Amino acid sequence: MDLSTPLAALGPVFRMKRSALSKIGLETVEDLLLYTPFRYDNNLIVSKIGPTQPGETVTIQGNVIKTSNVFTKKKLTIQRIIIEDETGSIEAVFFNQRFLLKNVHEGDFVSFAGRIDRFGNKKTIAVRSYEVLKSENSEAIHTIGLVPIYSEKNGLTSKWFRNRIKPLIDNLHVTDYLPESIIHENQLMSLSAAISSIHFPKTLTDAERARLRFSFDELLIRNAAASIRKKKLLEKERAVPFEVKKNKPKIQKFIKSLPFELTSAQRKAIDDIFSDLSKDTPMNRLLEGDVGSGKTVVASVAAYLAYLNGFQVAFMAPTEILANQHFLTLSKFLEPQGLKIELLTGSSKKKDKGSKIKEKNQPPTPKRQFDIAVGTHALIHKRAEFEKMGLVIIDEQQRFGVEQRAILKEKGTNPHLLSMTATPIPRTIFLTIYADLALSVLDELPVGRKRVKTWLTPEEKRENGYKWIAEKVKGEKSQVFIVCPFIEPSETLSTVKAAKEEFEKLQKEVFPDLNLGLLHGKMKAAEKDEVIKNFREGKVDILVATPVIEVGIDIPTADIIVIEAADRFGLAQLHQLRGRVGRGDKESYCLLFSDSKSDTTRERLTYLQTISDGAKLAEIDLKLRGPGDMFGTAQHGAPDLRIASLTDLTTVEAAAKAAEKILPQLDHYLDLKERIEQADIPKVSKD
Repeated sequence: MDLSTPLAALGPVFRMKRSALSKIGLETVEDLLLYTPFRYDNNLIVSKIGPTQPGETVTIQGNVIKTSNVFTKKKLTIQRIIIEDETGSIEAVFFNQRFLLKNVHEGDFVSFAGRIDRFGNKKTIAVRSYEVLKSENSEAIHTIGLVPIYSEKNGLTSKWFRNRIKPLIDNLHVTDYLPESIIHENQLMSLSAAISSIHFPKTLTDAERARLRFSFDELLIRNAAASIRKKKLLEKERAVPFEVKKNKPKIQKFIKSLPFELTSAQRKAIDDIFSDLSKDTPMNRLLEGDVGSGKTVVASVAAYLAYLNGFQVAFMAPTEILANQHFLTLSKFLEPQGLKIELLTGSSKKKDKGSKIKEKNQPPTPKRQFDIAVGTHALIHKRAEFEKMGLVIIDEQQRFGVEQRAILKEKGTNPHLLSMTATPIPRTIFLTIYADLALSVLDELPVGRKRVKTWLTPEEKRENGYKWIAEKVKGEKSQVFIVCPFIEPSETLSTVKAAKEEFEKLQKEVFPDLNLGLLHGKMKAAEKDEVIKNFREGKVDILVATPVIEVGIDIPTADIIVIEAADRFGLAQLHQLRGRVGRGDKESYCLLFSDSKSDTTRERLTYLQTISDGAKLAEIDLKLRGPGDMFGTAQHGAPDLRIASLTDLTTVEAAAKAAEKILPQLDHYLDLKERIEQADIPKVSKD
């Protein structure tokens, strides 16, 4: 048996649970050993029975001298077990656990962890956990020491995990794959000691040191894999370089034709992109910028350069709303320059027969009919055919799987890749997850954009808030977003407002004389388009929506946004939602409502009142809530790290430094090399 041994090979107990284990990604011995506890029950106080006092939480051990079932009038059962040691006896009480007396019998030696109470003149123990031991010298793993508690799923309990993991640790010989020099320089535990200490630590310090070792390994491997990807890109892949200098006059003329002045950050990003595009290695750059910072304009300039060099462009967005928005923007900017732009989404209709975007089995035509294809996942299917793709642009790139990006790139011969995101990515995440990307940041808002005034609004001011909104709509032609976390009411979260229910209530009771619209993710594309069109044309005063508006809706006349249950969103996501307003020349406002009574939660939300920098909010969010909440949901970009915390900048930087040091010597450490190479293999995306 070694770390790579399949769990199913370890016997019938594992084979019976194969499906349950597989559902949480546990296939091998290593997978199971890296399924680490999320906390530990403290059972460090072990006492003889005689000295125990009511109110103490202790572990006691002794021989069972009597067991009984007591049936109450309310059809409840009480299990009583009396145990004794050389100092005295005590009665353990359990409720409605009839199976218990099939496991515990008179004469057994048991270990009970729980709270000492007094019932009349007798001491009792309310048992939290128990185990039957073979003898007084047997090791207790459920009731003594720091007892690991695991995430319990699919019928797999913490007790089941402890019973399986302890024998594995006792019988496993582990060879460390990290070089001794790296372990020594970073004061890390050995791999064997870390495996034992993460599950059954003697002290909390041991547990933390073990977690540090696994975090370091995970970050080192991810960073090294990203560095190898970057090296492969530079050494092996070749792209056709774009001619920049010759086309500079046309580019400058195009930029002058835009109805606004570019910011210095946009000009810097364009220079970075042009520098990449002029090389024969494929560009792999991430363009990061707040909502409204002008990423699409920068992408338009890059697309225009591709066109001037005779190449087609694929422009991919995660949602139909965003794809439509980009299609309109690119058409406005680039059609006057002679470019032909096509839209391809899941619901878009078949284009004319001469189009190069065609249904399956439609015969190709020699004449190219589009310069830019804008679309959603439809772009990666076979019906999106390209004659000469030279540039791929992907918006909200963390929402696409590695495999999807790879398929799209394969439609050209090593095309250049420009990714874009409005999600501010903290430096720790960029260093770890996106280390193979070059980065350009748009940290300026376009001239004329005003900061959105943000208020954390207490529930008692809701009615006045609604009156103020009605006055703004009637008096100043304001347009309003009201964002709810869910579409339908939730049984488990009955106090959280849902879009459909809130829409009906607001229309009937609060704003009966205003025009309200409803927008959510389950609506058909045509219905969404109609609602957005009506809102854009001013036929809808208030749009009640789910966070589907987070990306892709550009309504310059919208100047108020209300976010319900704001505590359910990360700061970065709230910042993106807030970016839906303030896109015109009017003063804009964001009202945050929250029922949370937690001082910590309210303190977190107040950051939005004083900070308008998305990057700063992302860093705060990462420290307070973690990467999953920062990105909104796990499937939308939260890095799939098992143990490492991206808030631990010291470990992130130490692992990156170690990865840089070890890469030139990797052939001497084949186990580590294999792990890094496996981490570099794209996983099948479920996006």
